[in-house]
Amino acid sequence: MDNVLVVDDERNIRTLVARVLAQDQVEVQGAGTGKEGLQMADEVSPDLILLDLRLPDMDGMDVLRALRSRHPEVAVIIITGFGQIQSAVEAIKVGATDYLEKPFEHLEKLKLAVSRALDAARAKREIRRLHGLQEKQYGVDQIIGDSEPTRTLRDLIRKVARSEAQTILIQGDSGTGKELVARGLHYESARRDFPFMEVNCAAITETLFESELFGHEKGAFTDAKSAKKGLMELADRGTLFLDEVSEMSPNSQAKFLRVLQERVFRRVGGTRDIKVDLRVITATNRPLETRVKEGQFREDLFYRLNVIPIHIPPLRERRDDVMPLALHFLTESNVRSHKSIKGFTPETERLLLTYPWPGNVRELRNLIERLVILGTSDHIEPQHLPLQFASQAVEVPREETQQGFRTLAEVERAYINQVMQRVEANKSRAAKILGISRQTLRKKLVEE
Repeated sequence: MDNVLVVDDERNIRTLVARVLAQDQVEVQGAGTGKEGLQMADEVSPDLILLDLRLPDMDGMDVLRALRSRHPEVAVIIITGFGQIQSAVEAIKVGATDYLEKPFEHLEKLKLAVSRALDAARAKREIRRLHGLQEKQYGVDQIIGDSEPTRTLRDLIRKVARSEAQTILIQGDSGTGKELVARGLHYESARRDFPFMEVNCAAITETLFESELFGHEKGAFTDAKSAKKGLMELADRGTLFLDEVSEMSPNSQAKFLRVLQERVFRRVGGTRDIKVDLRVITATNRPLETRVKEGQFREDLFYRLNVIPIHIPPLRERRDDVMPLALHFLTESNVRSHKSIKGFTPETERLLLTYPWPGNVRELRNLIERLVILGTSDHIEPQHLPLQFASQAVEVPREETQQGFRTLAEVERAYINQVMQRVEANKSRAAKILGISRQTLRKKLVEE
């Protein structure tokens, strides 16, 4: 139930408001002085305050300023007597959301004003809740791992995020988590309450690039039936993230370069300069230095982007992160799939740790999700893993004969035995790993 506090020295006003709003399931509390009103605001945390400008012990404007300081999230509607409109206007400038004249000749107007203010308060609460969820979801602590490179990366993100750095370049292989780092840079910064806008440069055509980034005016081209703000304008005071920046066309590079330094641009078909304050984060999975040498990327743009470089090492270079990440994804997947898989057997952990992870963290996350969805046991075991894990885990035995070498038949026999052991004597699975038919495998096993 919504809670409204009425601060007015007239008892009949407090009673009237309580009676009118009770019809809409609104709880109303009353205070007859400014001091009492401030105390009750501290105690009950109302969603809305109706505040009279003339109180017996304090000036209503002073009460308003105190409320804005102590409870900035609470909406305040000023109650003013006839002829005090100028004071109400001043109150709006200080932070009041609306004003009402008394006596209340039209009670519907009172109910409407209160309803609008409460709707706005609910919307603000929801926005704050979503912001909180986003900060928790994309904060730097969501970059999971115990390795030294990951700890260093988290520290660097915190340091850069809280700095005044305007341009940041993130480099790393596909699947390493470049978008997560970009969001961490945003949500750890003072810009967290403003928009995070993103665009994939590989997914946008050269003809649409300028319109998407800078916006357009009505009639700028055939389909421009109305004016549209671009991503740079929408990201004002926040962050603009350009993924796969290495795929930007040469013409788009030239246009982007012109606005990168001054943060000033014009919409397509426009004549007015638009200045924005935003942080630009770019990401690439291809070394831009190489693209520059190949003539595919402008050297001057590279130096503009490479102000604060952040490199994300591939997963194969931070083995200590594999199991913390796997357990994190296991927990997430259990929740999503309503499963209760407890963990990994020691042999499964060994296989995960020795696998090279060409797809990096994304490959690991997708694998764990698949294993949880298809899993039926308490723990993930080696036979649940895809074929590439079994094949990469099998090693040719190193035992040697007295002459220092083994025959090809001996090596083959030992290799087949290891595969059979690994797949728990499942002939069909073993034959698939070995690349032979089941009949051929049976024959070789008989020969032993």
